[in-house]
Amino acid sequence: MKKIILFAMLGLFLYPLVPTEAQILEKLKKKIERKAEQKADQKIDKTIDKGFDEAEKALAKKKADSIQREKEASKKRSEQVQGEGQQQQPEVSKLTLNWAKYDFVPGDKVIFEDNLIGEENGEFPSRWDLKQGNVEIAQLGGENVIMFRAGSPIIVPYLKEPQKDYLPEVFTVEFDLFCGTGTFEVNLYDRKNQKSGSPSGYTSIKIQHNQMGWTNSFSEISDQSLPEKRWVHIAIAYTNGKLKAYLDETRLINVPRIDFDPKGLTLYTYIFGTLQEGHYYVKNVRIAEGGVKYYDRFLQDGKIVTNGIRFDVNKATIKPESMGVINSIYKILYDNPELKFSIEGHTDSDGDNEFNQQLSEDRAQAVLKQLVSMGIDNARLSSKGFGEGVPLADNNTEEGKANNRRVEFVKIPDQQ
Repeated sequence: MKKIILFAMLGLFLYPLVPTEAQILEKLKKKIERKAEQKADQKIDKTIDKGFDEAEKALAKKKADSIQREKEASKKRSEQVQGEGQQQQPEVSKLTLNWAKYDFVPGDKVIFEDNLIGEENGEFPSRWDLKQGNVEIAQLGGENVIMFRAGSPIIVPYLKEPQKDYLPEVFTVEFDLFCGTGTFEVNLYDRKNQKSGSPSGYTSIKIQHNQMGWTNSFSEISDQSLPEKRWVHIAIAYTNGKLKAYLDETRLINVPRIDFDPKGLTLYTYIFGTLQEGHYYVKNVRIAEGGVKYYDRFLQDGKIVTNGIRFDVNKATIKPESMGVINSIYKILYDNPELKFSIEGHTDSDGDNEFNQQLSEDRAQAVLKQLVSMGIDNARLSSKGFGEGVPLADNNTEEGKANNRRVEFVKIPDQQ
């Protein structure tokens, strides 16, 4: 009896702690409802976020479209204002500078040439005569050069009759000069042999440090791009009283009339500073008689013969000083689009015949490529080489060899 009463009391005590089936179902229902509500909230949040993103994009696009429309409207208003201004004021055209700073074309008949081949180091240059000072052959960079040393050296070409006027009415002078520290002058008369009738003073082309000028009645013209102590190419052109002089690819002197008749050539230098540092060096001297312009020559002969296109020794590399000639040929081709040229290379007789043949072909091809690179249609040009087989002059003299080293531009008949 006591046991029964005890179990009954324990059941009454534990009754609230043991859930009934109904309570369990009720709790499960509530939990499901909460989960469903949470998922619904998350889905709503995602939908709202997506809506906000799309709204922001639409707003940004609308703003960008508005800015673009404003820009276009502003541009249109500006164009209208400019148009009104142009109607009210005459149009001012821009000024364009067209300056042929390098129009040098060398003479076509060489009358004096010295490339110093075969000269002996330490000796006086065999193709020159000395007025004063000390001048000797040396090697600079592996090449023979004329070295002007002490005593204000003066040299003149060694000719059979130097006292006579050996410069024609149209001529050119060219040489390469290594600039020292001092003064280098080119006198257009022979200061050793042509004493009678020589011009007063030191009428000359003067090259001093970074300057080049005509020293008789014209002030020196400065070329600030020229540093000391480097090779430069000097070119002088005289045509019936008119004188031009060029340093590398720039014309620095253009005198319409000089007051004397050039009769010969003198190279003179005066060195500043220490002796060795101030040395001037010269190589590749050439005096040539000028003549008819290239186009007139072409009309007369049907071809253009020039030895003014220079190449590195035994190579087909075109030297920069050749561009005056090449520019002239280019202009003829440009102005006459129906014209076609066969470019033909020739050499002197020095060296092997087969080598000269190949060299002449390579040089003609190099000129063709240069003209094509400047815009001439390749179909208008052809090239060939003749080596040493068609000389114009005697290969036993330096001048004859120089005249034989040439490039010819021969007209190709229309039917070809």
